[in-house]
Amino acid sequence: MPTRSAALPQLVPRPRSLTPHPGRFPLGPDTALCAGPGAEDAAALLCELFTPATGRPLTPAPAGTPAPGGGGRIVLLLDAALRELGAEGYGLTIGPDTVLLRAARPEGLLRGVQTLRQLLPPAALDAAAGPLPGLSLPCLRITDGPRFAWRGAMLDVARHFQPVAYVRRFVDLLALHKLNVLHLHLTDDQGWRIPVPGYPRLTGTGARRRESEGDGTPHEGAYTRADLAGLVAYAARRGVMVVPEIEMPGHTRAALAAYPHLGNRPGVILEPWTRWGVCENILGVHDEVLDFCRAVLDEVMDVFPAPYVHIGGDECPAAEWRDSAAARERAAREGLSGPEALHGWFMRTIADHLVARGRRPLGWTGNGTELPGAFTVAAWLDADHGRAAALRGHDVIMAPYRSTYLDYPQSADPGEPRGQDGGVLDLRGVYDHDPAPAHWEPEATRRILGTQAQLWTEYASTPAQLDYLAFPRLCALADTAWSAHRDWPDFRRRLDHHHDRLAALGVRARPLHPDRT
Repeated sequence: MPTRSAALPQLVPRPRSLTPHPGRFPLGPDTALCAGPGAEDAAALLCELFTPATGRPLTPAPAGTPAPGGGGRIVLLLDAALRELGAEGYGLTIGPDTVLLRAARPEGLLRGVQTLRQLLPPAALDAAAGPLPGLSLPCLRITDGPRFAWRGAMLDVARHFQPVAYVRRFVDLLALHKLNVLHLHLTDDQGWRIPVPGYPRLTGTGARRRESEGDGTPHEGAYTRADLAGLVAYAARRGVMVVPEIEMPGHTRAALAAYPHLGNRPGVILEPWTRWGVCENILGVHDEVLDFCRAVLDEVMDVFPAPYVHIGGDECPAAEWRDSAAARERAAREGLSGPEALHGWFMRTIADHLVARGRRPLGWTGNGTELPGAFTVAAWLDADHGRAAALRGHDVIMAPYRSTYLDYPQSADPGEPRGQDGGVLDLRGVYDHDPAPAHWEPEATRRILGTQAQLWTEYASTPAQLDYLAFPRLCALADTAWSAHRDWPDFRRRLDHHHDRLAALGVRARPLHPDRT
């Protein structure tokens, strides 16, 4: 894609190739929308996204027929000839009379719809602005497809609950940036957000904490089953897969507050944790705990059809197991070397349940955590841990904290909002993250599924705070996860224009600074 002309469409992420042509395609009341077989869902999304700006739905018309009233046509087609672009690749041609969007798979059409959305003027993305006269699209040709299959963002709704309306809005923003995975962190020490039949106290006791780090302010919230099923369907219509995370065997203090008998000290009454960090309280390893975990995951799999289920697995102190006669007996009975080995046994046992249901277990790896071979791993510590996991035979999602954890502050400026301790992660730091460097062994790089950003919420409780943390850094991750091309000045030029789109969508992004970082 040429990068030197300011007149070129400034798209994020960067398409594989873009060739501008003279002229524009006018959008008006006579514009017809034609969907071939299999393209109906993408056409419905295009109509939904364009209607606020056009003032009325695009007129449906069968593919291959003239537009009613002599207007132009937008045609969406599945075309097996484009299969070399992959499942999410697409071809887009815009001429003065016709827009033709083609893809080998429906997912590719959905990505092309988001490109069409970005080709509108930024004001057209503001649903509150009402219809805009004189709308048009630039004539051009785009051939496009992603570098990585997994391009996502993790949203932590356990530390600070977010209403489902916000999560849907977040999905919309992921789709706009061609990110295709929402990893939803639903449970942790500080809160449990998903209902499970037979365990009502999980979203009663477990969803309410007294305060956070001594602030004296109670916090609570939980979703209904209908909330989550509706979110999954909403995301699927936009080509976004929702991957649930249920933490175990550590990060479970909220569950233990609801059901103390699931822990290693059943006589001790706990409350959802009011601090951040790593809590010492973990699940026990008796049969009733395994039955509980299976029941929870059965409900999760009924609500979330994604092939992946994330079960945490990291940051699990073994002190309670060492101190528990029942845990030591379990370790001996299973032929393990000691209580510390219960972690691998526990994860294998739960993974077996997921695999038997046709799902792929997903877990965190870092700080020495090595998950059993069935797991796809999210490597959070650093790139070397991800590479080592790939060489051990795991599929890997690269999530190194120093380049993908968006809870770190974006500058050292005294006015920067509070973030995770440990340094600064600015826009350039995210952009420079390469999930699969060219110098890695081929057997490692072919195991890298992709990458994702992490939006932990210890220090962000409101949608405005989350917007500020996520944008524009999430734009940088989206750009490099989709495109293999690296050109920082070009990205910053495109981002300057894209920032206007974010503003039109009501995103309270961090302002872009003159130092261009």
